[in-house]
Amino acid sequence: MKKIFFTIVGVKYRYGDKVLKPEMAVRLVKEPDNKADREAIRAELEGLGRIGYVANSTHTVIGESYSAGRLYDKIGDTAEGTVLYILPHGVLCSLNPETLLDK
Repeated sequence: MKKIFFTIVGVKYRYGDKVLKPEMAVRLVKEPDNKADREAIRAELEGLGRIGYVANSTHTVIGESYSAGRLYDKIGDTAEGTVLYILPHGVLCSLNPETLLDK
């Protein structure tokens, strides 16, 4: 199975990227009632809650990342990912394959 990557953006507005380390678990939660973006997916860390959102623009996704719109129908209401790299413009993560709807 091909790996699925996603980018978390907006971490600088909450706790900063210093709380993130490679191999950390990240929880993804759909926000269907989000007025700004119907395909919003919130990123959370255990004990902190929301740290940012999955990027949903061609201008903010990094590398081979899926946008939130591409990822939205592939996961249930929640999913899990793993931090790979903390970069200046976002956090590159991989989706844990067991959280995909169609494995």
